[in-house]
Amino acid sequence: MASTTPKHWRRQLLQLTALLSSLSALAALLDPDRVAAVMGLFLVGVNGYSQFYAIYVGTRLATAALALLAARPDQPSILGDLTGLFILAQPAGRLVAATVIGLPHGALLWLCVVEIAIGLGLLVLRPGPVKIH
Repeated sequence: MASTTPKHWRRQLLQLTALLSSLSALAALLDPDRVAAVMGLFLVGVNGYSQFYAIYVGTRLATAALALLAARPDQPSILGDLTGLFILAQPAGRLVAATVIGLPHGALLWLCVVEIAIGLGLLVLRPGPVKIH
């Protein structure tokens, strides 16, 4: 049955990733101070807001665009792999920080769990074998 193949579920997960990333960017765009507070950030001056928008709007929209592109039929699997790795880079960075200052807590910890689940899910659901040249 076509609807239960890993390729189908991966496309669904990529579409969900695009939706969640877009909504996250929209929330950051509409209420940067609230989103920053949830993330444990305090925005100061033009540079602080500029950096926040670069990460929480620009990067999230780029993730959404990559996920949408990867979810299109007949796209190379590498696009979904890159989406998953890009998402996993965030909890990897938090793991580095955890060795120095401890694990995140609250909403940021839950976000980290979601990022790990989605990133690993995209890699586990990869259709076909991985080819290394």
